[in-house]
Amino acid sequence: MHRPLVITEDHDLLDDLVRIAAAAGAQLDVAHTPAHARPYWNLAPMVAIGPDQADAVSATSPPTRDQVLLVTRDPDDPDAWRKCVAVGAQAVVRLPGDERHLVERFADAMEPEPRSGAVTCVIGGHGGAGASVVSACLALRASGDRLRTLLVDADPLGGGIDALLGHEEAAGARWGDLVAREGRISSSALRAALPSFGDLAVLSFHRGEVAAIPPQAMRSVLEAGRRGFDLIVVDLPRHLDPAAVEALTRANTTLTVTTADLRGILSTVQVLGELGKHASDLRAILRPGVLDEETAAQSLGIPVAARLPDHPRLTATLNRGELPKLGPRTVLGTLCVSLLQDLLPA
Repeated sequence: MHRPLVITEDHDLLDDLVRIAAAAGAQLDVAHTPAHARPYWNLAPMVAIGPDQADAVSATSPPTRDQVLLVTRDPDDPDAWRKCVAVGAQAVVRLPGDERHLVERFADAMEPEPRSGAVTCVIGGHGGAGASVVSACLALRASGDRLRTLLVDADPLGGGIDALLGHEEAAGARWGDLVAREGRISSSALRAALPSFGDLAVLSFHRGEVAAIPPQAMRSVLEAGRRGFDLIVVDLPRHLDPAAVEALTRANTTLTVTTADLRGILSTVQVLGELGKHASDLRAILRPGVLDEETAAQSLGIPVAARLPDHPRLTATLNRGELPKLGPRTVLGTLCVSLLQDLLPA
């Protein structure tokens, strides 16, 4: 993969750029003159030009391209915009004030195969509704269809969705390793750090860890997920904490799993009252109960995305550390295929 190109002889500026690029997980190609830069000009994902070389670069009339920045350490340089226009740059970056912005620009330049993943939140309308099982099965089915999928456990008290998958001992980062991060996370770095199984990456908790997820950590993970995955499935706690609210506000769709009985519907209506403050596209997954489906759906007041029949052997299967089969002719497999067609129509 090609690296960002820097054109400058200003050693202080170069030191700053190397440090800022390192914060974004990037390495640089450095040219001290326009002649040295010529072989890299069209190949580099991004070009940063120092004011000391701007006029020299302009004199060579380089081909027009995007992702060119003029970077200056003088925030009051009156000549910066003239030099910016002369080299065909799209913006002037003034250090140190624009340092965080430059970190993000370097990180953007290093993102391989940028994607625009869809975020789907799943939450139980009442205890024991099966939201975690739906989350895990949906993620597994998507990854089995060669969709790059991120499964996020957002419930510190949920027992661990990695345990539900039977992979609680898998090596890789957990929430406790990420919560101290502020700002942008590289999608490729996130994928490399997390436990992965084929096209499925899983972010859960260390055993015994019950600390809340900071909302800024959830934000960084979901932003990285959108750039690096096709689908992000977030298993939410029923009691919304700030991290869950952060996920809801960024979700394309939120699925609420509930049973069609009186207490299940009443509980789910309460949950929906809170969800509606933060999420726009709310849909229900109905499990059979004493109420008919039409009455249950009318009581919820949201569209029914799918109907999940009872799975008589599900409890025994999960207690063996297994998940039910998700083939196209199975109950859960059919449900997941239908949901994926709605969530990812492309």
